[in-house]
Amino acid sequence: MKVLVLGASSKPERYAYMAAERLLAAGHDCYLLGARSGQVGPHTLWTEWPDPETFIPETVTLYMGPEAQKAYHDKVLHSGTKRVIFNPGTENQAFETLLMGQGIEVLRACTLVMLATGTF
Repeated sequence: MKVLVLGASSKPERYAYMAAERLLAAGHDCYLLGARSGQVGPHTLWTEWPDPETFIPETVTLYMGPEAQKAYHDKVLHSGTKRVIFNPGTENQAFETLLMGQGIEVLRACTLVMLATGTF
């Protein structure tokens, strides 16, 4: 599955880093988008939205708060994604309503737990 990790981090102690590592280990094709460039293991952490010619996410998993999400509303809404996961601390009713209005599945869940339980 193609997964965009929005709010990715190159700091191993961050949940976004752990989720990216586990998604990649599970064989998912990930685009790691963060505020700063860096690495998650050997994988590049990007600072620019992916080119839709090369990467259309099936799932976007959020690791940034509601205020920071605003800059990405239009990108996510028009990315072709089918599902957005709001990890703990990222819940945003206004954005969730916009997504559902476009027919995009919204989950308030934890990517790490979903991966661990086989529900991702």
